[in-house]
Amino acid sequence: MKTDRRTFLKACGVFVAGISTGGSSVLVKSKKSRRPNVILFMTDDQGWGDVGFNGNDDIVTPNLDRLAAKGANLYHFFSGCPVCSPTRATVLTGRHYFRYGIWTANTGRLPREEYTIPNALQEKGYATGHFGKWHLGSPHPDYTGKGGGESDKHLARPEWFGYDKHFVTHHAVSTWDPYGPGGSEAETTDNPYWEDGQRVTEKLTGCDTRIIMDRVIPFIETAAENDKPFFTVIWSHAPHTPIQAGPKYRKMYEDRGLDDKKINYYGSITALDDQVGRLDAKLKELGVWDNTMFWYCSDNGPAKHTRDGGYGSTDGMRGKKAQLFNGGVCVPAFLVWPGKVKSGQTIKTPLSTLDYLPTVFAAAGASVPDKRPIDGENIIDIVTGKRSERKKTIPFRFRESQAPELSLLKGKYRYYTNFDTEESEGDMLFDFFGNRGEDVNIIKEKPAIAAAMRKEAIEFIRSCENSYYGNDYPEGNSYEPMGPWHKMKNRPLSSPDERGKKDKKDKKERARKKARKREK
Repeated sequence: MKTDRRTFLKACGVFVAGISTGGSSVLVKSKKSRRPNVILFMTDDQGWGDVGFNGNDDIVTPNLDRLAAKGANLYHFFSGCPVCSPTRATVLTGRHYFRYGIWTANTGRLPREEYTIPNALQEKGYATGHFGKWHLGSPHPDYTGKGGGESDKHLARPEWFGYDKHFVTHHAVSTWDPYGPGGSEAETTDNPYWEDGQRVTEKLTGCDTRIIMDRVIPFIETAAENDKPFFTVIWSHAPHTPIQAGPKYRKMYEDRGLDDKKINYYGSITALDDQVGRLDAKLKELGVWDNTMFWYCSDNGPAKHTRDGGYGSTDGMRGKKAQLFNGGVCVPAFLVWPGKVKSGQTIKTPLSTLDYLPTVFAAAGASVPDKRPIDGENIIDIVTGKRSERKKTIPFRFRESQAPELSLLKGKYRYYTNFDTEESEGDMLFDFFGNRGEDVNIIKEKPAIAAAMRKEAIEFIRSCENSYYGNDYPEGNSYEPMGPWHKMKNRPLSSPDERGKKDKKDKKERARKKARKREK
């Protein structure tokens, strides 16, 4: 970082670990565990191009940029789904969300029968904590969660999945003053923070990512004091709506002539970046940084794509949040693992949130207790430079009128279809590395590859359906699927725009019917 850049950031009041003069520079030596500490940090609705380390010169992210340079920029990293809840499920389970019925955001719940990273690491002696967004079902029996439903069916309490400590909301809150000025709405909100099962009403003002980090740091300090390895999930709400930047961060961007939405979007990301720097400094102070795997990514692409006049950047990739195209699932990501992952590198092998579980298990000496299908891959050899090719296909499935419903990424090819039959009308095949913008369909030039990927896609869907009915779980479990299996539409992709118009028309008609009922 150049001197003038550092001076500018400090003048703006941006915290940059390593150059801030407000913190202690004394490192506390700690015994090193043979098993690494693990931090999974995830943002909400941040586009691939919404960070400096991917070339954005408008959004100030000095701490993220510096950490990405200290480790590996995961250039082609994919969220498990183009929306929130399903991706979060893939992070903890290593399994596709269609195996247990989290079809989209605010639907389903994570079944207790799923074996998660915190389950395994808690058994291995780790301190385990989850901080920030939850969104995998209701975190408390007194609250059914966004989308309604019966609380007993929608319950998915964090402590069921191996967490010693949690501080969570069900879904998104404002990125600044989440419960109003002074926290005035904390006692009445229907989306509170829950800390270890208790509703929280205090210390909830200002930057929401700082509110989360205020709980993360004591957890890590306690683990370090006890010389215990820790597993920490940090799921920030930024930059998901409702987006609001604090005064300090708004001021940074107001002089650039940006509209208010961009000021808040950019400011919330810079505020988050400050908290990443704060965490980095604390890990160094405690002497645990050198034995920590620090993973960073977003849960899906931006909700407001710049192609649509919005403020989230996919760097020209097709699609956005809620679409399986690259812009909806290819997200900013990096991994820092001192002594294991070479600094300053860019890894272009496609990787996924599905890979977290098998990779962390390998690093911590954990294993899945049965033969249930794991869709992710142990990528330690990839991130440490021992090989460059992944072995497993990355599967995607999500229903949205403007995009395909099923996709596979295998090698250099990305395949899309709307059928789980032998039908192939409207299918698409792209050279992922040569055409990341996905505007040149090569399916006619590569029919054999498309046919093979179609066969694999159908086999994957059949496997997920088998899982959904509980056949992966040990005998005697109490699992019950939440409703029928979600079948594919099985209609061609030839007119997605017309289908989108029809869906909007149907939505408007439903709204009119509701209005007429209210009038009566």
